[in-house]
Amino acid sequence: MDDARQENARQAALDYHEFPKPGKLEIRATKPMANGRDLSRAYSPGVAEACLEIKADPTTASRFTARGNLVAVVTNGTAVLGLGNIGAMAAKPVMEGKAVLFKKFASIDCFDIEVNEPDPEKLADIVCALEPTFGAINLEDIKAPDCFIVEKKCRERMNIPVFHDDQHGTAIVVGAAATNALHVAQKDFDKIKVVSTGGGAAGIACLDMLLKLGVKRENVWLCDIEGLVYEGREAQMTPQKAAYAQGTKPATLADVIEGADLFLGLSGPGVLKPDMVKKMADRPIIFALANPMPEIMPDEVRAVAPEAIIATGRSDFANQVNNVLCFPFIFRGALDVGATTINDEMELACIEGIAALARATTSAEAAAAYRGETLTFGPDYLIPKPFDPRLIGTVASAVARAAMETGVATRPIADLDTYKRKLDGSVFKSALIMRPVFDAARTAQRKIVFAEGEDERVLRAANAMLEEMTDRPILIGRPDVIERRCERAGLPIRPDRDFELVNPESDHRYRDYWESYHELMARQGVTPDLARAIMRTNTTAIAAIAVHKGDADSMICGTFGQYLWHLNYIRQVLARDGLRPLGALSLMIQEDGPLFVADTHVNAVPTPEEIATTICGAARHARRFGVTPKVALCSHSNFGNLDTDSGQRMRAALELLDAKAVDFSYEGEMSADAALDPELRERIFPGSRIEGAANILVFAYTDAANTARNMLKLRANGLEVGPILMGMGNRAHIVTPSITARGLLNMSAIAGTPVALYS
Repeated sequence: MDDARQENARQAALDYHEFPKPGKLEIRATKPMANGRDLSRAYSPGVAEACLEIKADPTTASRFTARGNLVAVVTNGTAVLGLGNIGAMAAKPVMEGKAVLFKKFASIDCFDIEVNEPDPEKLADIVCALEPTFGAINLEDIKAPDCFIVEKKCRERMNIPVFHDDQHGTAIVVGAAATNALHVAQKDFDKIKVVSTGGGAAGIACLDMLLKLGVKRENVWLCDIEGLVYEGREAQMTPQKAAYAQGTKPATLADVIEGADLFLGLSGPGVLKPDMVKKMADRPIIFALANPMPEIMPDEVRAVAPEAIIATGRSDFANQVNNVLCFPFIFRGALDVGATTINDEMELACIEGIAALARATTSAEAAAAYRGETLTFGPDYLIPKPFDPRLIGTVASAVARAAMETGVATRPIADLDTYKRKLDGSVFKSALIMRPVFDAARTAQRKIVFAEGEDERVLRAANAMLEEMTDRPILIGRPDVIERRCERAGLPIRPDRDFELVNPESDHRYRDYWESYHELMARQGVTPDLARAIMRTNTTAIAAIAVHKGDADSMICGTFGQYLWHLNYIRQVLARDGLRPLGALSLMIQEDGPLFVADTHVNAVPTPEEIATTICGAARHARRFGVTPKVALCSHSNFGNLDTDSGQRMRAALELLDAKAVDFSYEGEMSADAALDPELRERIFPGSRIEGAANILVFAYTDAANTARNMLKLRANGLEVGPILMGMGNRAHIVTPSITARGLLNMSAIAGTPVALYS
């Protein structure tokens, strides 16, 4: 059975690489090539202008070409993963994979270059000759000691960053893991004894990094296949190993392990035995990083040292030491400031950024990617997970700052806070467009009540609110349930201390709330007993009453259940004094910009008056996001060519807008393709009142609007902010069950800003 599973896994891996197209990379044009004009600019004669600019000033290459965001992954295939010297061509799948990781995690373009050259001097010459093409070089899978020679010569001769990831990437992630492991174990770098196995590139680089972090040279003991590295030893020696020689006599790992605080393994399987672990200091730190089989299995360590702190190189155990935590982001920061090298200060900044992230609250996105794992800082969570989206902003900006402070940046960044926000925006699609909304929310203090306070997404959003905003969350839910879920999710927030709690089972406001609800609904068939039951069980109704009574300024509900069910209770309690639900507006953030869609939920078949009111509300909301509204009244009909129901209602809504003399652009009725394709619209209706593509689509049926919303979200990779409930004076918003914690945080920012009633 195991053999069958192994064969299936092997075939699946091969299929992944072969289908639907061979390999993992392709090249795509970033400029249009649709006609002769484009061709004349991209190539002859227009390309000559860019060439002459670069000849006059070589630094402009980063303006007119892709060089400033292009990295080469270079190998000769002499030390590939755990496969050894398999040759340059056989290494290509690994290098393609590395290039994909650069693109995935840091939006860095990458060429993989496999070179048939075993001589390190000649390989260095080849790499140096590539400098005009690339903004940085990532050396990969070159055997030791050749890798030291190649990197040293390239760094001396090249004016761009050269980084051997097997050395420095591993050292950085080990440094971050060690920083936090010592924090957990309550030990200090300058007092620990370190025993290491493996004198290759990664092992030596890790020891060098530990010295930079404060470990004393005399407290480091290095062993390899020949045993202890000592002064005068001749077998299997290199200058790099000799720097860590201890004593003058042969010894084994078992001889030197006694009292060790940290075991660092970058060697092979089974090297560290349980009996050796017993000899180590209390609460030993064991980094068994050999892949695929570590120097010792975690369960073997636990059997003899239950309090041990363990890391491996495998993803199926806690604390995977994975270079992907480092290399995309150190290159991102280095490229963005035009660094001429990657120095010690940049590497140390990378370490501190990675380590600090693990000590902070885990991101909701990482928790979703690693569902079922406990991501709370401690012995089993020393370093962040690779899919933690905060890595790029935190680490790359720290690296950029260090490059600027040490004078190796040729293009310093004037505002690092803005730079970090831009990086965050590259992974949090909503970050940039939501910025004005968050800024406005910070100018006011509003109390926002979440109806489904026990949902983990709500808890994470509440925690983020406390970190990023001035608003104070109010959660409806049972305190013991909320406390357990906060603890399980690794969130530091707790009921009453960090946020207000409304407990449906025993809140002191219960009588006041049910009486208020009964007073509002007595003539709509709600008896006192029913009012009491609703105020014990219906958290949406409780949240609405909290807003009605002034205990909260706005409510957010809908993480489960049907939209109109929630809307019913909002109408009952809050649709008064001129407030009424006018429509639901969804902001869809796409690769080419924002697109608003309405009405996605409220009015199944809106009247012309409801359509016109929805359009006015949508236009005003678009301006909150810094978007100049261009509204398309969408219908199956194009400018009167069909006398359908939707066309008739849209034409009537258009007349109402004309009579109101609104201050934004609008046009209709038209099909969605005419709304989004200006050339098509110009052909069928020359001289329309909007220029370019519409950015607000208002539909004649909620079915059509909701379908468009879902298609954009699921098939066009759009990210939704909303739905935003218009017409309620920002007192209530209903989300949908697919919303994420980040989406809830966005909605809390929208709810956190006072907004006048739309008419």
